[in-house]
Amino acid sequence: MRTPHTLVMFLLRISLGWLFLYAGATKLADPIWSAKGYLMSAKTFSGFYHWLASPGMLPLVDFLNEWGLTLIGVSLMLGIAVRLSGTLGALLMLLYYFPVLTFPYIGEHAYLVDEHIIYAAAFLMLASIRAGRAWGLEEWCAGLPFCRKFSRYRSIIG
Repeated sequence: MRTPHTLVMFLLRISLGWLFLYAGATKLADPIWSAKGYLMSAKTFSGFYHWLASPGMLPLVDFLNEWGLTLIGVSLMLGIAVRLSGTLGALLMLLYYFPVLTFPYIGEHAYLVDEHIIYAAAFLMLASIRAGRAWGLEEWCAGLPFCRKFSRYRSIIG
C-alpha cells in the first residue's frame, strides 16, 4: 500500500503503538500497580466498575489491562493484526472513558469528548483502513503460506 496517506497512517500507528506499549510496559514493571483506584473512583456505571475491582475480578482485570496495553502497542508498532488490535484498543478506550465521565462533562475541560474518545476514533480508523500494510508486517505476512492458509481470518486481524 503506497498512497499519499501512507506516511500519515504509519506515523499515527507508530505513535499510538508507542503510547500503548509504554503504558503497558510501565504497568508490567511496577509490581504494586493496580487498576483498583481508577475502577473504584468510577462516576458512571459505578456498579460495573466496582465489580471489576472486586477481589475475585481485580487480578484478571489487572492482567488484561497490563498485557492488553502492551500487546496492542506491539501489534501497532509492528503493523500486524492491526484490525484486531485497533478494535480492541477502541474498546479499551471506551472502558477507560466511562469511569471519569460525569455526564455531560468529562474532566475539568471537556464536554462529552476527551482523549479517550479521540484515541478510540483513531483506533477505529486504523482498523478500518488496513494501516498495518503501511510499512508494517501485514503486507509481508499476507504472502506467507501460513497466512494464505488461514486467509479467512485475515479479514478479522488484518
